[in-house]
Amino acid sequence: MKKIVLPIYLVLSGLLWNCHPDTPGADNYQLDEQKSVAEWKGYLRTGYFNEGAITVKSDRLTVEDGKVTGGSFTIPLSSIVNFNLPVDSIKHQLVHHLQSPDFFNMAAHPNLTYVIASVSPYTGSEGVPGATHLVSGELTMLGKSNPVVFPAKIGLSNGQLSVDATLKVDRTKWGMNYAADPNLPADQNILPTMDIHLKLTGKRK
Repeated sequence: MKKIVLPIYLVLSGLLWNCHPDTPGADNYQLDEQKSVAEWKGYLRTGYFNEGAITVKSDRLTVEDGKVTGGSFTIPLSSIVNFNLPVDSIKHQLVHHLQSPDFFNMAAHPNLTYVIASVSPYTGSEGVPGATHLVSGELTMLGKSNPVVFPAKIGLSNGQLSVDATLKVDRTKWGMNYAADPNLPADQNILPTMDIHLKLTGKRK
């Protein structure tokens, strides 16, 4: 039977943006939990991968003069799902392992959080095509916080927010070291870095 990859995601992650002003002054925005996700992909050193998604939610995003000026995101670990494994029993096995102390330790740390520090214009070529802003902040998981910065394509129009961003997160920076030893056989070594694709949508409260 093919070995199950135990990926780590982050997720992830958070984001924000400047755009054309909707209305002057400050407004609060809320993410749509049914549509806002961080899609993850984790790899063995062989190149085999597993992929899935995790919910991203927030009821505190502040937009002022057409720019996101603050806020935070919550990523509930109970929402982890897998896409690619063939049957539900194996998907559940993977998800439960990800939620265990080997990885996210959901019992002790039920949520990941991302707190926005700043959002600035972006003119580089990395990230998703058409990325417009550079999002800076801190991701907290397993009780530890580290900076996470990424370019994002952000939209703000008629009370609606959208964001599209890709980034990589090195789980070992948070002390998540399960199967990360490069001396392990290639089919047992889970690469430290996860691919994350943020797809968020929200609206003015």
